[in-house]
Formats: sequence, C-alpha cells, structure tokens
Amino acid sequence: MPGLKELAYVVYEASDLDAWEHFGVKLLGMQTGERTQNGVTLRNDEKAYRWVITKGPADDLVASGYEVDSDAALDNIVAKLRAAGFQTTLGDASLAAARKVARIVVTADPMGNRVELVTHFANAPTPFRSEILAGQFLTGACGAGHQFILTKEVPQQDAVNFYCDLLGFRISDRIVEEIAPGIVADAMFLHCNPRHHTIALGQIPHPKKTHHFMLQVTDRQDVGYAWERCLKAGQPIEMTLGSHPNDQMLSFYVKTPSGFAVEYGWGGLLIEDDSTWEVKTFNQLNNWGHFDPAQELAWLQQGLAKTNAA
Repeated sequence: MPGLKELAYVVYEASDLDAWEHFGVKLLGMQTGERTQNGVTLRNDEKAYRWVITKGPADDLVASGYEVDSDAALDNIVAKLRAAGFQTTLGDASLAAARKVARIVVTADPMGNRVELVTHFANAPTPFRSEILAGQFLTGACGAGHQFILTKEVPQQDAVNFYCDLLGFRISDRIVEEIAPGIVADAMFLHCNPRHHTIALGQIPHPKKTHHFMLQVTDRQDVGYAWERCLKAGQPIEMTLGSHPNDQMLSFYVKTPSGFAVEYGWGGLLIEDDSTWEVKTFNQLNNWGHFDPAQELAWLQQGLAKTNAA
C-alpha cells in the first residue's frame, strides 16, 4: 500500500548495555552496528541498524521509527495528524543524521509513545553478517519485525484509529481470550506490508509500554538453535515453544535484559492481497504451546516422577 512502508527501527532505553549487546548478538544472532559509552545499535539485515539501545534507567520502549515511501506520503500523513489534533515536530538535521534518515517527523500515539516517521532509511556500509545464524532474518519488504504495544488505560479503538486512519495501517485480525478469571487479553493486529502484523495493540496485564518485539528467521532450525542458546545461557523464558492461530508463527518468547520479551519465530503468515484478506476474530492466543515455563516444568517433573516410579 502507498504511504507507510515498514517498522524501520525501535529505540529502547536500557540500564545494562553489555547485557543487551550479548543478548542480541550471542543469543539472537544479530550484529553490533555502533557502540559508544551511551548506547549500542544492533543490526539484523543490510540496514544501518534495527535496534537502538540507549543508556538509561527506563528499561522500556523509547521510540518506534516507521519508514514512509516518499516525501509526498510523509507530508500527507503529517497533514492528517495535524488535522486530527496530534502535534508533529520536524526533526532537525542532527536527529536525522543520528537516525540515518533523510527526513524525520516526530509525533506521539494516544498512549504517549513516541513515533518517528522517516524517509530514506540508510543501509550500512558493510554487509550484514551473523556469527551464528544458519539462515537470515526475514526483513526486506516486511520491515524489521513486529512489536506488541500495550494500550493501558487508553481505549483500544482510539489506538487503532490512530494507526489505521492516520498512519495507514490495516486490520489483520483480532484475538480475545479470557486468560484467567476476570482477566481478558484483547489484541488487535495491524499490517502495513505483507508481514501479517507490524504492530499489535493489546490490553493485557503488563508493566511495560511494550510486551515484545518479534524477530523472524528464514530457517526453522534457527528457532531451535536460539531456544537452546537461551536455555544454556540461563536467559529467562517468557513463553515456551508454541504457535499462534492468526499468524501461524512457530516461536518462543525470551525476556530481554530490560524485562520485556523478544518473540523469536519462523513461518509467519504473509498477507499478499488485501482485497481477498478476511478479517477474523480468534478466541485463543495460541494453537498449542507458549506455556509459562513454570507450568511446563511442573509437567516435566510429573512425567519424570512417573518414569522413575515405573
């Protein structure tokens, strides 16, 4: 679709840069872009970076950068934002240079999350090389990946209207499930390119602004290799291996050094033709798996006890 192309990058503030660099490179298979005393960037393809990790106490999402396919499209989005009452600020040359883009306009979504709209996001001067991947990360026309943003006290429809009516996303589907007595997970999934969703907007109990960022690999084996690396490293697991009913991703969730998660997956559904796509509502978050690690451990212990008693 014309206009918004992709989720180009995310910016996180983190209290432990060394832990983040180790997590991204040694466990997930990314590549260090640039490293300073105040931050580190991480790559997963030919772009200059995909994650910016800045030094600070928040341990949360700071900004999301979305690339727009032309100056005219950016101007059109800015006009819509202003007409709807959202403040927009033109980023100066120093911010554009830091983000490695030609133009940058800054606004905020209804939850107060900083949104950066950019053009001409630069490639790195050197090819991407992972030390440990068997395949590659799936990016290209699909962008960096997807992220799950918490809507908190903001009505979900207000968030959906911002991203769809003003930025140009389209609804992929919705999942509504009572995950515990009186606690309902309600998530809307939105796309702006063939990736099933670039952003999910959800109302679930979570202390951060973001629940997770998804990295997708092209080789299914890399999910298993990453799972094993994270287990051996003692990196906390958020959810075990499993699959979602809507995007059909085979994945697991591992906690970042900042406490929110990365979903590491393979085989996600692509939306190739919006004219034939049917928006559905699902009543469960997972087809199978994605258990709490403590629950899975309890089941394993029960099985081990039965085995030893046999």
